[in-house]
Amino acid sequence: MLPIDQILPKLTQTLANSTTALLQAPPGAGKTTRVPLALLEAPWREGRRILMLEPRRLAARSAARFMAGQLGEKPGQTVGYRTRLDTRVSSQTRIEVVTEGILTRLIQSDPMLEDYAAVLFDEFHERSLQADLGLALVRESQQALREDLRVLVMSATLDTAPLARVLGDVPVITSEGRAFDVDVLYRPSPRNARVADQVTAVIHEALRDQSGSLLVFLPGAGEIRRVEQQLRGQDPEQVVIAPLYGNLKSDEQDRAIAPAAEGQRKVVLATAIAETSLTIDGIRVVIDSGQQRRAVFDPNSGMTRLVTGRVSKASAEQRKGRAGRLEPGVCYRLWSESEQFGLADFTPPEIQEADLAPLVLELAQWGARSPEQLEWIDLPPAAHWQQAVELLQWLDMLDADGAITEHGKAAREMGVHPRLAHMILLGRNIGHGYLAAELAALLEERDLAARSAGADMQERVRILRGQGTRHGIDIARVKAIGKSVSRLAGGLDRPAELPTDDEVGRLLALAYPDRVARKRRGDAPRYQLSNGRGALLRDDDRLARHQWLATAELDGKAREATIYLAAPVDPALLAQDLAGHVQELDEAIWDDSRGTVVARRVRKLGQVVLEETALPAPPPELLQQGLLAAVRKKGLNSLPWTPAANQWLARVALLVRYFPGDWPDVSERWLLEHLETWLAPFLAGMNRWRDLEKLDLKQALSSLLEYPQQQALEELAPTRLTIPTGQSVTLDYTAENGPVLAAKLQALFGWTETPRVAGGRVPVVIHLLSPAQRPLAVTADLASFWQNAYPDVRKDMRGRYPKHPWPEDPLIAEASQGTKKRPAR
Repeated sequence: MLPIDQILPKLTQTLANSTTALLQAPPGAGKTTRVPLALLEAPWREGRRILMLEPRRLAARSAARFMAGQLGEKPGQTVGYRTRLDTRVSSQTRIEVVTEGILTRLIQSDPMLEDYAAVLFDEFHERSLQADLGLALVRESQQALREDLRVLVMSATLDTAPLARVLGDVPVITSEGRAFDVDVLYRPSPRNARVADQVTAVIHEALRDQSGSLLVFLPGAGEIRRVEQQLRGQDPEQVVIAPLYGNLKSDEQDRAIAPAAEGQRKVVLATAIAETSLTIDGIRVVIDSGQQRRAVFDPNSGMTRLVTGRVSKASAEQRKGRAGRLEPGVCYRLWSESEQFGLADFTPPEIQEADLAPLVLELAQWGARSPEQLEWIDLPPAAHWQQAVELLQWLDMLDADGAITEHGKAAREMGVHPRLAHMILLGRNIGHGYLAAELAALLEERDLAARSAGADMQERVRILRGQGTRHGIDIARVKAIGKSVSRLAGGLDRPAELPTDDEVGRLLALAYPDRVARKRRGDAPRYQLSNGRGALLRDDDRLARHQWLATAELDGKAREATIYLAAPVDPALLAQDLAGHVQELDEAIWDDSRGTVVARRVRKLGQVVLEETALPAPPPELLQQGLLAAVRKKGLNSLPWTPAANQWLARVALLVRYFPGDWPDVSERWLLEHLETWLAPFLAGMNRWRDLEKLDLKQALSSLLEYPQQQALEELAPTRLTIPTGQSVTLDYTAENGPVLAAKLQALFGWTETPRVAGGRVPVVIHLLSPAQRPLAVTADLASFWQNAYPDVRKDMRGRYPKHPWPEDPLIAEASQGTKKRPAR
C-alpha cells in the first residue's frame, strides 16, 4: 500500500468530471507508477492510450519496467516506453512513457492526439523545456480540437500559482505521502574546501554512525569519480560504491538503483538524476553537497555553458525526502542552517536558460511566429528567442517573416537539433549523408568517449564503426547510437572507407558556422572563433597542430572557451560551402609588432579571416579605422592625455552628473564606443602610433560640445577662481571630491562664503595650506572653518610661523601672500 493509493478514487472521479487537474504528491508517494495504471479502467479512455511525459530517460525506462512488472508483463506489452535511443511499444500498449521531444513530435504529426485519451506530465516541478512546450501545445489542442482530452500535471513540489494562471481554476488533489521523519544534520564545508574531500569525510561519518544505504548528491560526473576514487579501498568489503549519472552505461545505471545484496550496504554517488522519479531501495541516509550543475545558454555567443551553483529549497527538500521513503532517515547537508534560508525557493525553469532554436522551429511548424501566440507558464526570454530566430534564418529554416521554410520542415522531421538537421540535409547534397548522420547521432548524445580521448570527432566515428579504441566504452550505447544513425541516414549505406579529417570538419562547419576556429599566432593551441570569441585546446590534444578547426562542443566560457569536440577543416571548403555567409571587405588592423596600421582586403566568415591580401595604397579613411582599432585594443589611457585634457573630461563629467541630459556622456565606455564621432576627424595624416603624440586630445574632446555648450562650460565649471588677494588660482576637477582649490590660508582672509560651481550646486573643496605649502585643513564650508577650526589652527601655527599673520578675526583681516608688514619707523 502506497500513500497515493488513498487518493486514487478521488483522482479518477475528478478526471471523470473535469478534463484538467493538478496532482501534488511528495517523493515516495507512488504517483509515477500508480496513477497511470489506475486510469486504465477509466470509461472516458474508450480504448485509447495514456501518454506520460517523464523528463529523464533513466526514470522513464525504470517507471515503465516497474509498471509492466506490476502487471506480470515485460515493457512493450500493456506498458511501453519511448526514448530517443530505445523504444518498447507494440499494438498492445496502452500506457506510453515518453521522454525528450517525443510528445512534441506526436502532437505535431497529429494535433488532435486521436490515439490518446490522456496526457500526464510527471515531475513537472523540474520545469524542463520539453514539459513547458508540451503543456503549451497540449493545452491549445485541448481547447481548440479535443475538449475530451484529459490533462494531468503531477509534481512533488509545485509552485501552483503560475500554473493556475495558465490552466485556470482546475482541481488540485494532494497526497500526503509517506511521513517518515528525516533528521537534518548540517555539516558546512570549510572555506576553500574541495567538494569531493568534504563529501568523502561525511560519507565516512555516516557509515560509522548510521545504518542503511547512502544516497550522495554531487554536482557532476567529475566529482562522482573523485569521491569514488577516494572511497575505493578505504571502506569495508560489505560497502558497495555505485555511481549514477546520465553518461553511465545502462547496466551500471540499473545496478545503482537495484537493492543492495543481503548483508551489504550501498553508497550511491549520484547527480540530480536521482532527485525524482527513481526509487532506490534501502536508502536511509542522504548526503547533499548542496550543488547542482545546469546548462545555461548565452544568446550573445550562441553557446551553452555548464554552471555549478546552489540547489534551491525545493530541490533540497526533494533530496532530503529520498531518505524517508521506507523508514525514518537522516539527511546531511553540506551547508549551514543559516545558509538554508538564503537558498532560492525554486530552480529556474529550463525555458529561461536554454537554447530555444528547437522550440522556435517547432512553434513555426505549429504556426506560431512569436511566443505570445501560446500560453506559457513563463514566457521565453526575448534575447534567447531572437537569437534562435536569427540562427534559423541563417540556416534557411525560417524566412524573413519568421515562417517555416521547406528546408525548415525537412529539418524538423529529423528530430534532432536544427543545426544537426541542417548538416544532414546539406551533407546528403555533397555526398556525405551517412557521415553527417553519424556525426548528428554522436552529438545528440553525451560524448561517447572520455575527455582523455581528446577533442577529435573522427575518433568518435571510428569507435562507432568498431575501429577505434573501445576500452571503457558502453557497447549498449554504441548500438543505440547506431540505431539513430540508421534512422537519420534515410536508407544510405555506410561507406567502406573511414572519413578523412577534412570531411568530418566540413560537415561540422555546416552545423556550426559560428564556431569555425582559426589558430592565433604563436605555438599555444589558442583559437579565434568566427563568432568573435576565443577558444583553446589542451596542449596534448592531437588536433592542436591544426591551423583550422570546426568546433562542435565547447564549455561556453565567455573569455576563452575550452574545445571539447572538433575536427580539422580546409578553409577553401569553408569559403565554398558557406559562401552565403562570407564577406569581402577592405579593412585596416593594428599590427602591434610593427607599431603601425596594416590595410588589407579580406574574405571573412564572421570574425575569422579566410583569405587576405595587402592594400598598397589604402585610402586615409581606412587608415583611420586601423588607428581607432588600436585605440580600442590599447584603451583610452594609451592616448596622449595632458593635464588640460584630464581637467576638461572631469569638468564635463561633473556637469553630466548635475545636469543629466544636457551634456554628452563622456564615460570611458561611451568614448570608446564612439571614437569615430570625436577622435577620427583629428587623425588625418596619421598611420603610426607615434603620430598620435601630435594629437591635441583636449581639442578632440571639445568637438563633442556645440559652441553654446563650450561657453556654458567656462561659466558652470571654470578652470580658475580669483581669491581675495586678487590672484587667479587653478581648480582641480580631477582631485578626489573635486573640484579642489588649494591656497595659502592667509590668502583667503575675508572670504566668508565657500565658492561654488555648477550653477551654485557644487561647493569647491578648499585645501588651506601653511606658509610652507603643507595642508592645514580641508573644508567645503569656509564660514564654519573660520568659526570653529581656525582658532585651534592659529594656536598651533602662530609660534611655528611667527612672521606670518595669524589675526584673531580672519574675516576682517587683509588677505596676503607674504609675511607680516614691518611697522614704519
